[in-house]
Amino acid sequence: MTGAGISTESGIPDYRSEGVGLYARTDRRPIQHAEFVRSASARQRYWARNFVGWPQFSSHQPNAAHLVLRNWEKLGKLHWLVTQNVDALHTKAGSQRVMELHGCTHRVLCLGCGEQTPRSELQKRFEALNPTWTAEAHGVAPDGDVFLTEEQVHNFRVPACSRCGGILKPDVTFFGDTVSREKVDFVHKRLAESDSMLVAGSSLQVYSGYRFAVAAHEKKLPIVIINIGPTRSDHFASMKLNSRCGELLPLIVPQ
Repeated sequence: MTGAGISTESGIPDYRSEGVGLYARTDRRPIQHAEFVRSASARQRYWARNFVGWPQFSSHQPNAAHLVLRNWEKLGKLHWLVTQNVDALHTKAGSQRVMELHGCTHRVLCLGCGEQTPRSELQKRFEALNPTWTAEAHGVAPDGDVFLTEEQVHNFRVPACSRCGGILKPDVTFFGDTVSREKVDFVHKRLAESDSMLVAGSSLQVYSGYRFAVAAHEKKLPIVIINIGPTRSDHFASMKLNSRCGELLPLIVPQ
């Protein structure tokens, strides 16, 4: 299981890394699901910021840690990769057996008809609707969000679903929403087929990921954690290593 800490070496900040995560450095918090669904102005603010941040966010590339996990999969040493990240870096690295627990920002979902479209297509629609709108980004978040003032956001136009006119939302699980039962059951099945669990770059503070560490512990599977700072599962880890994933994972040679 991987978290935001595995992508920091690709230039994407995380929320919780000790002393350097977004929560430690700012008072900014990610958007809540209920707010996005309920408020047109919240959606306008979210998409304006996401529009500005998308070119940079979508250009990030996998780092050594992503590539190592891809290689372990090819060697048959990694049974399944479950990521809490929404940045698509594992897919870019070439990993095949991937479950994106919280979805992916590279896809857009219509809340009305359920149609999925590539985020890159929505960027073109934004550009067509806002030909003269410009804003300068001030810092980027782990989900591609950037920081803009209310004045900058005010005139930004947001398109509706081209098929049904419904609300468009990134295909991700926002804070306050829940991961689908189908995804949870799928991961539990993959865990049951595994002989150990590696946690890389996650503090496991969010229950959607923590529950699988609990399940592994209950199955008496060895759990190894690589993360900067404490995690929610340190007390039942077989080994905890306080390190950057990109520095440590390449040193491990699967036997």
